[in-house]
Amino acid sequence: MLRRETWHVRAGGWIGQAIYGVNDGLGAAFGVVSGVAGATQANGEFVLLSGFAVMVASALSMGSGAYLAMKSEREVYEAEVERERHEIESNPKEELEELELFYQLKGFTEEEARAMAKRLGEKPDQLLKTLVQEELGLSEETFPNEWRAAVSAMVSTAIGATIPVIPFLFTSGMTALIISLVVSTAAHFLVGASKVLVTGRSWLKSGAEMTLVGLGEAAITYAIGLLVSPAIR
Repeated sequence: MLRRETWHVRAGGWIGQAIYGVNDGLGAAFGVVSGVAGATQANGEFVLLSGFAVMVASALSMGSGAYLAMKSEREVYEAEVERERHEIESNPKEELEELELFYQLKGFTEEEARAMAKRLGEKPDQLLKTLVQEELGLSEETFPNEWRAAVSAMVSTAIGATIPVIPFLFTSGMTALIISLVVSTAAHFLVGASKVLVTGRSWLKSGAEMTLVGLGEAAITYAIGLLVSPAIR
């Protein structure tokens, strides 16, 4: 039944990691390309090298960050499970009373709650999972695989960071910068619109929001590049 309900998307799933990764890589590279272009008057070779450096750094950072974050969450979960297991072993009666109270808070009568808790008490593993979920709000099923999260974040960040750099592979100067601006703006909109997969919001509003953020970032970094350009010449 849970497998059929594919409309439920977990926030920590690979789709969310991928969208976040593309947005992070696209935003970082777009900002650097704009800033470097402003500082060097769109020097194609320098912008290209800077863009690829950002792509590699962002991809590795996002991938390792996603892996460590998911791994840390799982380690915390496992530690909490062990603590709860110890509590059940040392004072099973009190833990069953806790479970009864949780069920009563959900609207069950005292008799119903006691019967359900007693039934779970006969299955220690299920009792442990239920107490961890009810008392701590933790569930093993909510944690994504750390390796899948890492690969998703790393690959999507690399893809996002490559987009603003592509025009500088084929041309240079202000022409490459304008093409990069157009392509990156369109990519910002598409990534923003794709967030509807996990948020359920209006794709038009979400796309426009990310586009405005990307354009604002590019304008600011380009202006900063123009301001510092005399100092690096």
